[in-house]
Parts: sequence; structure tokens; C-alpha cells
Amino acid sequence: MRTVRLPAVAVLLLGLAACTGDTPPAPAGATPARSAAAAPAAAVESAGPAPAVLVGAGDIATCDGTGDSRTADLVARIPGTVFTLGDNAYDRGSAAEFRRCYGPTWGRFKGRTRPVVGNHEYGTPGAAGHFGYFGAAAGPRPQGYYAYRAGSWLVVVLNNNCGVVPGGCGAGSPQERWLRARLAADRGACTVALMHEPRFTSSTVHPPSTASTALVKALYDDGVELMLAGHNHGYERFAPQTATGRRDDARGIRQIMVGTGGARLYPFGKAAPNSEVRDAKHWGVLKLTLGAGTYRWDFVPVAGSFRDSGTGRCR
Repeated sequence: MRTVRLPAVAVLLLGLAACTGDTPPAPAGATPARSAAAAPAAAVESAGPAPAVLVGAGDIATCDGTGDSRTADLVARIPGTVFTLGDNAYDRGSAAEFRRCYGPTWGRFKGRTRPVVGNHEYGTPGAAGHFGYFGAAAGPRPQGYYAYRAGSWLVVVLNNNCGVVPGGCGAGSPQERWLRARLAADRGACTVALMHEPRFTSSTVHPPSTASTALVKALYDDGVELMLAGHNHGYERFAPQTATGRRDDARGIRQIMVGTGGARLYPFGKAAPNSEVRDAKHWGVLKLTLGAGTYRWDFVPVAGSFRDSGTGRCR
């Protein structure tokens, strides 16, 4: 059983970052009834230091719509570290698109943002616009995978654009070896993983990312609690699963897809196995509250009645 690790002091964090290449964090379809299997919404336990807050979404800035501005207004009201889940600036992630489309909206939070790189960013060779815009906050270039701490939690940011990330995403790839080593270095820490392409999805547009299976297996083997993705433009939460999609309430990873940052929303098809909640009608952001041994998720829409929230416990 995993145990909760007390937060390390700042000096230790900086030393670990220097050794591993990680950097510390900067100071819509039918809506089924919420599954009874989800934990009821409740305040995160406050043992130890104050909980850390992450807020964000994927599939964001388009320059030809208002969704990105409306979700940015939500982010402005929520303190904490901002995450993106890729496809941050359409259509090719160029420097000009980051400047004209992302900059006036989510660029307002650049100083507290830790991004994931998406497939649209690679419309510019080497995702140069993405790495140039975010700088060191985007992780080592050209890898684009890195880790940081949020309170007592470890956050691992993956690059599962497997056809272009150096070495791919398979078992034994540089990224998979890095991930296993990084998780081992923080053995016992509560962990959330962020990536662009979802391992599981009910969308009719992009299929599940089977190329990411080895990375998700590394997360599962370590007992990681939670992973977030974008790519398909909608919101979907799954029950805890193994890397191959077998339900596992004891050790499985809960995936939440949050491709609702402002781009045109996609429809859902038949519900994938273990899908608990889906919505393809609302832009919005996910607020994660990471406490000592617990986490809470809250989907915050720009408008409308759809909500999703609940809690989980770190193993």
C-alpha cells in the first residue's frame, strides 16, 4: 500500500531538479447521470500543509472564436498552477499563433503555467513555437517531458505524441525509462500524470492512444492515482483502470479527459468501457485540489448546468 510522503524542503527540491532535469513549478453529446461509483464531493482533508491547486484544460486558443477567452476568465478566478493539455495554439502552434491567439487569452497566466505539448504544436517543426513561447517551463527540448512538485504531490508531464517525440513511447524508450526512474525516485508520493492524447476515450473523432500503453503501464505499476488528457474536445471521466482498460478499483488509474479549453467541441459515440461521465456541450476547466493523501476534482463550465466533481484517496 502506498504511503503519503511529507513535502520536501525547497533545497531538496532544487537539488532533485538539478539531478533529474526536472524543474519546480512556477511561483460537447449526452450527459449520463453521475456514476454512483464516484466518491461524493467533499472537502479535501487538511492534515499537514494547505492543499495545492492545479487548474487547466487542453485544446485551447483558436483566434476565430470566443471559447478560449471564456475559459481564460474562469482560470483568472482560480489561484494555483495552470496546466495545459496540448493543442494550446491552433492551427500549427506557430510563434505567431501563440502570440496572436494564446497570448491575449491564456497567455495572461504564462508565469504560472506548466504546459503539455500537443499534436497541433508539431505542425511547426520540432514544436518550435511551443518551446519558444513557454521556454524552460515546457521541459527539456526536444523531449517535452518533465516533472515538478505541487505541494506533497508529484506531477509528471508526458509527451505522448509518440510518432515525433525522440525515441517514441514504447517499452524501453528513453521517455518510458525516464518515467520509471522518476517515479522510483519519489516512491510513495501521490502522483498525477498529464498528457495530450487520452489512453481511453468515447469520442468519434480521435481513437484511444494505444501507442501510450507502455507509459500508462509504468504509471499503473507505480500505483499512480490520476491522469489527465485532452486531444478530443470534450469532457470524460473514467473509473480506475489498468493500462489495457480493465477496471481495477484497488490499483487502477482514473483518467479524466478535459479537451474543453475553447476549441470547437467534438461529439461522443458509444460509451467506452468504464466511462462514467461524458459531456460534449460545455467549454470549461478542471480544478484539481491536491491534499495530503487525497484529491478532489471539479469541472467548472463557462455556462450551463453540467458539473462533475468528486474525491479520491492516494494509495
